[in-house]
Amino acid sequence: MSSEVQVLVVDDDRDIRELIKTTLLDEGYKVMTAENGADALTILNRVQPDLILLDMRMPIMDGWAFSKAYRQSYPNPVPIVVLTAATDAAQFASQIKADNFLAKPFNLLDLLDMVEHYV
Repeated sequence: MSSEVQVLVVDDDRDIRELIKTTLLDEGYKVMTAENGADALTILNRVQPDLILLDMRMPIMDGWAFSKAYRQSYPNPVPIVVLTAATDAAQFASQIKADNFLAKPFNLLDLLDMVEHYV
């Protein structure tokens, strides 16, 4: 994997963020993390990732508000994969026009396959 590929992980659960970050770093990806949508937008002012892994239910700015603000500010958005523990993960992904979704808990190999597919 090219070390130039950057993934932004947006999730309010620190343990999940760190697990995903460590997994992706081990595979050679560059990883940025944010604990909510507002922090993610701040990061996006500095760097444009190749993929966004997005939780939906977060305090401060949830996935719905983030995706709306992101698409308004960036006319050529990168792929977004929704990561959520909700039973209606597919519906959430559809609501924000995400490229795909993974329901939590997910298998790390499935996560890596999903990331590789979009980058």
